Amino acid sequence: MASAASDAVALGIIGFGIMGERLLRAALGHPAPPVRLSGIWDPSPAAAERLKEVSPDLSMAGSAEAVIAGCDLLYIAAPPAAHLPLAEAALGAGRAVFLEKPLSHDTVAARRFVERAEASGARAGVNFPMASSPAVAGLRDWIGEGAVGMPASLEIEVAFATWPRSWQRDAAAWLSGRAEGGFTREVVSHFLFLTRRLLGPLSLESARARFPGDEGAETAIEARLSAGGTPVLLRGGVGTTERDDTNSWTLRGPAGAVRLRDWSVAEREGPGGWAAAPDALPNERMRPLVLQGQLDKAAAMTRGEPHSLATLREALEVQEVVEAILAAG
Repeated sequence: MASAASDAVALGIIGFGIMGERLLRAALGHPAPPVRLSGIWDPSPAAAERLKEVSPDLSMAGSAEAVIAGCDLLYIAAPPAAHLPLAEAALGAGRAVFLEKPLSHDTVAARRFVERAEASGARAGVNFPMASSPAVAGLRDWIGEGAVGMPASLEIEVAFATWPRSWQRDAAAWLSGRAEGGFTREVVSHFLFLTRRLLGPLSLESARARFPGDEGAETAIEARLSAGGTPVLLRGGVGTTERDDTNSWTLRGPAGAVRLRDWSVAEREGPGGWAAAPDALPNERMRPLVLQGQLDKAAAMTRGEPHSLATLREALEVQEVVEAILAAG
C-alpha cells in the first residue's frame, strides 16, 4: 500500500465504459504518474476488447472484489445504481474512493451514505473535473480581480443534437432512461457543481422538465435557482442544436461578464465582444490534462493530504437539486 508521497498509489477501476477508459488513458499518459493500475474490472466482453486496444499488456481482473482487494484507491465508473454498493465495499475495506457522479439515482440512499462517510472520516471524492480545470481557475481569477463586480445574474445553457450523444451510444441502455440517465444528471450537474464552488450554496426556486411519453430521459428543462444569493437561470434541451452538445455558463455583474463556453474555453466580455483566455484549449485537448489533475488530487486524498476534489457533500447538494428539477416534470 502507498505510504509516502513518492509512492505511486495503487488505482483500481470498476467500470470500463467511456469514463473508465478516459481516466485510464489519462493515467497512462501522465508525465509524472501519481498512480499505478492495480486492477480493472467490467463484466462486458466489449469492455475487455477495448482494454486490449488501449493497453495490450493489461487484462481484466476476475471480479470487482479482486479489484477492491488490490487497490489503495478505487475509481467507480459503473452505472449509477452500482455506485453506492461499490463505494461502501471499498470504504469498508479501508480503501479511498473516487466516485463518478451522481452518487446514486436514489437521493435518500445518497444522503445516508454521505452522512455515514462523513462521520467515519472516509477518504472519498467525486469526479467533477471542473475542480481541476485551468479554464475554471481562470474564471475564478477574473472574478477575484473584479471583472464582474458583485455577481448580479448567472445563466446556464446546455443543448444537444440527440440524447445520448453520438459517442455515448454504447451506454444508451441506461443513459437514455428516466431512472438513471438524462442530460440533467450527466451534464447539468457539472455546471451546478461549478456554480456551487464559485458562488455558494444552491437553492432551487422553480423548475419544469419535459419527458417523452415512455420511460425515456428528459428532453427539456428550465429552472430558476439562487447560488449564494445570485439569481440563476438554467435551460437545457435536446434537438436544439446540430452539435453533439454545446454549453455556456455566463456570469454578469455591474463591472462586466465572464463565461465558460463548451466546457473548456474561458472568455471575458470587453468593448469588442467576447475574448478567450490566451491559454484556452478545445475540450478534446483540455480533457486529458484536467483528468491528470484529478488523478493528482485523488492520489493526495488517498495519502491523507489536502486536495480540492469535489466532496461528497458538494455532490449530494448537486444531486438533490438535479433530482428536484427532474421531479418537477
